[in-house]
Amino acid sequence: MSKANLTGRADPGTPGDRETNVFVIGLDEENARVLERLSWAGTYRFHEVLSPGQLRHGDIGDLMYKARSILDGFDGEIDAIVTYGGFPAPSMVSMLCREYGLPSVSLEAVLKCEHKYWSRLEQREVIDELPNFGIVDLDREKPEPPPGIGFPMWLKPVKPFSAELVCEVDGREEFDRAVREFREGAGRAGDSFDYVLNQVELPAKIADAGGEACLAEEALHGVRAVVEGYVHNGEVVIYGALDSIGYEDSSSVLRHQYPSRLPEDSVRRMQEIAEAVMGRIGYDNATFSIEFFCHPVSGQVCLLAVDPRHAQSHAGLFELVDGVASHEIMVRLGLGENPRWHRRRGRYEIAGKWYLRRFSDAVVTRVPTRGELATIQNRVPGTRIEIVPAEGRRLSDLPQRDGHSFELAQLFVAASTEEEMCRKYDRCVDALRFGFAGPGEEPFPQPAPRGAA
Repeated sequence: MSKANLTGRADPGTPGDRETNVFVIGLDEENARVLERLSWAGTYRFHEVLSPGQLRHGDIGDLMYKARSILDGFDGEIDAIVTYGGFPAPSMVSMLCREYGLPSVSLEAVLKCEHKYWSRLEQREVIDELPNFGIVDLDREKPEPPPGIGFPMWLKPVKPFSAELVCEVDGREEFDRAVREFREGAGRAGDSFDYVLNQVELPAKIADAGGEACLAEEALHGVRAVVEGYVHNGEVVIYGALDSIGYEDSSSVLRHQYPSRLPEDSVRRMQEIAEAVMGRIGYDNATFSIEFFCHPVSGQVCLLAVDPRHAQSHAGLFELVDGVASHEIMVRLGLGENPRWHRRRGRYEIAGKWYLRRFSDAVVTRVPTRGELATIQNRVPGTRIEIVPAEGRRLSDLPQRDGHSFELAQLFVAASTEEEMCRKYDRCVDALRFGFAGPGEEPFPQPAPRGAA
């Protein structure tokens, strides 16, 4: 078993002197480093349970067997099982915690988030800020859009697997093409999802839809934002609101920015919706994130999606602004503790996670060297750069794609003001040197605009 041994400083809330063993499904090197920086007293050991690659490509029945083998083979106390991974990791944590008698959210509550149609039905019981939605009947010879949903609309699996098969359609021709593609690829995550669905008693509508259904939703417009929170003993706490700022004329995300620049009324309404929805779902003892579309003038908000996974990609932003990575919340809840989150104790006022993207496929012929990255980060304080593709790889073969673009790099940029943060980002991008090969390809990616939602 692969283990990452991490030592904290002192935690008055941890009883006894023995090590606290936290098992992380999908632990990777980057997040192990984040966990190492958590400022606790006492000694913690974080143990890997399956790799991110195993989670992406494994059958969930086999993954559960391997996870149990690791846990059963451990000679010591198992204090918590947590994850920041996407499906099937949150469902696995719920099932394993139930088996091993550890604090966690119920599997039914997780599935009410994961199954996008079930989630919409639950949301509709307590809020009005939703798009029209419905299931596309794929059994028909010529499927039609559900009643009351016009173009443009989004088609997506009830359990999206990454961004595959999720697409916006503007007319009948695009709808028919998307349905054909959906029929060809729907089983990619459906079998594993059906396995999890079979572990709970499903409402008739959800049982009929299954794990491979196609959900249609009317397109939403406005500024995209995310609230992150947790529920502890039934109390919903929102610990951050972030903006999702997109590339111009694209649904691809340019950056996530913390804290949000939206008006207080919009943030307050998102919080109210989160409390109502998570209460309705019965979600407890875990973190969550909810994505919205917001109208910056009227303050009106509309719920896009509820995600039961811990948002590991934003942890560094909270560390820069609040002084501690949000992974601490995940671990505290896994131990059955109240996280008691504190805000604005970090070195910076604002931070963004930027996604440098390319919008056409190519083979990568050059990436910035470690020495070049170190030089850039030293010249531009408050930055950290992670290169996504390796030299020689084709961009379309990488998992970091959203259906419209390909990630080249992720840049964490912190500053005192938004304007300063954008300047820092531009300086970093200007210094990054990529090379590509392909018909009609330019030597470097097109400039990355600051974006508009």
